[in-house]
Amino acid sequence: MISVSDAIRLLIQHRPHRSVTRLPLADVMSAILAEDVFAKVTLPPLSASAMDGYAVKLSDVSKAGSNLKVIGESPAGHPFQGELNAGEAVRIFTGGAVPVGADHIIIQENIEREGDGITTLFDNEAPRHIRKAGIDFSTGDILLTKGTEIGPMHVAIAAAANHAALPVYKRPRIALIANGDELKSPGSAVSPSDVISSNPAGLGALIRHWGGDVMDLGIASDSVEAITDLIRAAKDADIIVPVGGASVGDHDYMRDAFKKSGLTSVFEKVAVRPGKPTWFGTMGEQVVLGLPGNPASAIVCAHLFLKILMGRLNSLPLAKANLTAPVNANGPRETYLRARTRLSETGLFEVTPFPRQDSSLLTPLTQANVLIRLPKDSGPWAEGDVIEILSLGTGPNPF
Repeated sequence: MISVSDAIRLLIQHRPHRSVTRLPLADVMSAILAEDVFAKVTLPPLSASAMDGYAVKLSDVSKAGSNLKVIGESPAGHPFQGELNAGEAVRIFTGGAVPVGADHIIIQENIEREGDGITTLFDNEAPRHIRKAGIDFSTGDILLTKGTEIGPMHVAIAAAANHAALPVYKRPRIALIANGDELKSPGSAVSPSDVISSNPAGLGALIRHWGGDVMDLGIASDSVEAITDLIRAAKDADIIVPVGGASVGDHDYMRDAFKKSGLTSVFEKVAVRPGKPTWFGTMGEQVVLGLPGNPASAIVCAHLFLKILMGRLNSLPLAKANLTAPVNANGPRETYLRARTRLSETGLFEVTPFPRQDSSLLTPLTQANVLIRLPKDSGPWAEGDVIEILSLGTGPNPF
């Protein structure tokens, strides 16, 4: 068995190659940037007014009661053509170009106007309300770095920088293979000995959320031949995720089927709970991440390992919270407890582990928004102790 940290290191080393494509801004949400993004323009492109009012020379309006002549207008997109001289003002609107010679904007509420003349109502001590050219960014600035997971504000700044499309990694194609004679697809008629196959649905939802394309290859019966047929059907996948069938029982055929299909093992087990049967290998240009069959184990290990393999993370983004209940000492495997965190009245995060942690249970995951990380051979922990947590990305998010 290897540690969680060693497993993550090996997953990163063996990530499948992903080609680069350019996608229009409307299609880049949640994609990963393949290159740095530079500004093609300067923003603002010129010094602009932050308010509706009048562009003036500060020296002309230092005292209330100053009188100036209005010589023109400067609305956004239609700059005043000319230079401002002493004793003059230009009517200006938010976003309008500041005329040459002006160094201050008086807001329209602070003057009285009659005809083409204005009178200031207050003293003006310092220049205000001018957005200098380039205060946001300038041509050539790096705005987004390679590896960024694109969110709404990244799209906004790319658009402002005059990019219509961005270079991103193609979405990884991930094939899911379930295995077990007892498994039935959701919506099937079932007998008391049947079990509904929920893992492809849950894992598929996570994969799509993390920017992957899902190939749900269905359920293989308990035979090497049936599993091998689905392996062949996954030939176009970047990552194959077999779920279950990897323990040591007489009817666990998953690893044998992959070995006969050319799998080179990278690791066989991980010292983690839940998820000890997690395994990983390569098969030509494809990689194979085997996840446990118990639903909670599969979901937890997807957060720990599959998200890393997909290139969404390079490490586990752990934070800290105060326990609201004691936790027993942990054994020789790094353990992840389903839990819920919230902000306390003091503004600190508090975390409560759920009493039911069996790896077959899905209901705690519907309420959990974090996992509590227990290092191996550590603890016990008392109420109020600080402990590490990993966000599941649902509910109140501590990150």
